[in-house]
Amino acid sequence: MRAAVAIAQSAEDPLGCLVVRDEPEPTIEPGWERIRVRVAGLNPHDLWTLRGVGHPAERIPMILGCEGAGETDDGRRVLIHGVIGDPGAGGGDETLDPRREILSEVHNGTLAEYVGVPARNVVPLPDGLSFEQAACLPVAWGTAYRMLTTRAGLRPGDAVLVQGAAGGVSSAAIWIARALGARVYATARTPEKRAYAVALGAQEAFESGGRLPERVDVVVDTVGEATWKHSLRSLKPGGCVVTCGATSGASPDAELNRIFYLQLRIIGSTMCTLGELHGLLDLIGRHPLPDGMLDRVLPLERVHEGLAALASGQHVGKIVVRP
Repeated sequence: MRAAVAIAQSAEDPLGCLVVRDEPEPTIEPGWERIRVRVAGLNPHDLWTLRGVGHPAERIPMILGCEGAGETDDGRRVLIHGVIGDPGAGGGDETLDPRREILSEVHNGTLAEYVGVPARNVVPLPDGLSFEQAACLPVAWGTAYRMLTTRAGLRPGDAVLVQGAAGGVSSAAIWIARALGARVYATARTPEKRAYAVALGAQEAFESGGRLPERVDVVVDTVGEATWKHSLRSLKPGGCVVTCGATSGASPDAELNRIFYLQLRIIGSTMCTLGELHGLLDLIGRHPLPDGMLDRVLPLERVHEGLAALASGQHVGKIVVRP
């Protein structure tokens, strides 16, 4: 089968460490299922692996890809929940299992014609969702859903700021927050990306660091260092910043005086649980997905092009690949 494989790691030339080549089809363990991957999503996690961030060199080579959608051997249309963990070990939450993993960390990922996953991670694909739409959901959209619901406790009528609005998680957060009944503001660096945020459901979109019409209850920040001060200064007393990443750097000025004086909350979030993925699917069942959730759909042989766009920020929404 054809697959996109990390064969080395380099901070300076990550894409030079990726090859598309023939690989053996997966051997299926007891309790696992084989999925024919129709579409797989690209994520920053793929770039981190190629750069050697959080991925031990001894686990190379590795087929990349954390999420996807396809068909089981008996023809069921499914999407793949990318978190492999024991809910019991995390108090009912597999993302808190100390031994949890994400596809392509220990087991080969979805950027291949076939992938093996635990049966628990195989989720029926609702009618009306395409493989391309479904491949966006488990990582970026699932992460955004967990950030806003489980972690931030978003309520209808709350005000939300989404920083860096054109990325996969951020664009999903705009749509999800609006579908949950929030007023949504967004920031983005270019007029085109700000227009995209409004098309997804943001009430208004501003340049990075721009003054908002009101202070907000929740900030979704995946950017980190470049937006941190603005995120804290945009909050109401008692509000929270929920973060799942730091694409611009991870060493911001903490502004501790502001945090304790205004009783702000800083909340981390990673991926989503199986239950949260089902909650996201239920929300999507009540609200049609936006037309602009996909930036581009590429064949596997052009995966380097997709990851280059992801690395440069030259995309709006999700980039997906057809193995």
